[in-house]
Amino acid sequence: MEPATYAVAPQPTGPPWRPWKEVGADAAARQGVFAPVYSVSFGARNRIVIAPGDSRSMTLIPDKCEGYCQGVDGRAGPNLACEGCGRAVATRMDDCGMWQTVWLEPDAVARRSSGLSAGPPPDWGDLERAEHRVPPVEPDGSWSRRWEAAVGVALAHLVAVTEDHPVSLPAGPVAELLGHAVGRYLPTGPGARSAGLAGPGIHLPRPRPDVLLVPRHPLTGAPWRPPGDEGAVVPLDSGVWAYLAQPGETSPLPATGVLPEGVLRDDYPLPPRPSCPLTPHHRAFEDTLVRLPAVRAPRLRRYREAYRQAVSRASAG
Repeated sequence: MEPATYAVAPQPTGPPWRPWKEVGADAAARQGVFAPVYSVSFGARNRIVIAPGDSRSMTLIPDKCEGYCQGVDGRAGPNLACEGCGRAVATRMDDCGMWQTVWLEPDAVARRSSGLSAGPPPDWGDLERAEHRVPPVEPDGSWSRRWEAAVGVALAHLVAVTEDHPVSLPAGPVAELLGHAVGRYLPTGPGARSAGLAGPGIHLPRPRPDVLLVPRHPLTGAPWRPPGDEGAVVPLDSGVWAYLAQPGETSPLPATGVLPEGVLRDDYPLPPRPSCPLTPHHRAFEDTLVRLPAVRAPRLRRYREAYRQAVSRASAG
């Protein structure tokens, strides 16, 4: 989370967890999970996530600070208590492989004004600002963690709306950055569904592609839609979408070949470029897919089972 921002998770998150075999399909669906998983969350709905640096007047609960590596993962429930009354009010998470976050329990906190004047809420127009674009590559040359998560989420929606059919991407940044991921998660062959980029400030492609890649609203998270259009859309993180709509001057992908002998480069330091294609975060993909009601369709049930078997083989190898 950016400083001074927050987000709300409408679905249940965190402990307590109950095994799928104990819960059953109907109870799991009421929790927003529509395909078999190891365990289903029965935690609170509408938990609020903030950046750890924005938390105040809270102290760690020592006997709830379990973690796998050099941090805490929140497995035992809220591990932060109010300094004043001692009530457990939030969960700090910062173990290896986790984004550092603080999750506030909705029934333990109350909203109060800071007294500071607030700026205008973000809207579709913010997507056209250069600072809203999220570059796909980190300064150290690795792929952006936000891009890996966002592409995983978008791929789950793409698999659902296309029902595991091949997908053709538009030439340019979309195909360059997402092509490897789409080819890895979806089949190839005839009968491909067409996809196109659409959103504020972009003319809708004609004829309309089967699927539109659109941004989520920067405040509400609702996907953008063309007026009067009810066709299939796949929502993208607004910062990722903004970069695809207005990419930088240089490609983040490694260039093929080498410069001719005697030609010198005058840009230093060289722009960071990852050594491998962009790969989606598999947990973001899996967690999103099981929360889409479409995953109950027979074709998608077969797809997910094949996907899980492939992940198991890769882990065993």
